[in-house]
Amino acid sequence: MTIEAVQPTLPDAGLDVLVTGLSSDAHTWNLVYLELLLEELGCRVTNLGACVPDATIVRECVTRRPDLLVISSLNGHGRQDGVRLMESFRARAELVTMPVVIGGKLDVTGGSNAARLLEAGFDAVFEDAGGLTPFRTFLRTLSVRAPGVPLGAG
Repeated sequence: MTIEAVQPTLPDAGLDVLVTGLSSDAHTWNLVYLELLLEELGCRVTNLGACVPDATIVRECVTRRPDLLVISSLNGHGRQDGVRLMESFRARAELVTMPVVIGGKLDVTGGSNAARLLEAGFDAVFEDAGGLTPFRTFLRTLSVRAPGVPLGAG
């Protein structure tokens, strides 16, 4: 395990971020860690917690309209649950361009699942061995785009 120092707050990040676990994942410390990390980086965070049903995640995103949905998985079922979630998530017209990322332990057998998760509709996949740098870089890309501009358009 490596520990990475948290860098200073993102310049004018002001991102509204929704953090959640998936329906089959009862782990909570990872969600608290992400919440604290994101707050240190200047984001406003709502943490839905663990074992959140797909319909609840979709409903909360439609209602809250966060700048980013962050999904964390520790039980190894992130790929399976994530693909299923994205089917209903991306089917909603108002959520088609909302940035969604997933990270953690995404499979019980190991190996990379990034291609399948990106194909399902995730904007980025952060596998457990990758550290914080790729996630922080992704957050910077969101913090510099103009409000209301879909990911990749600005």
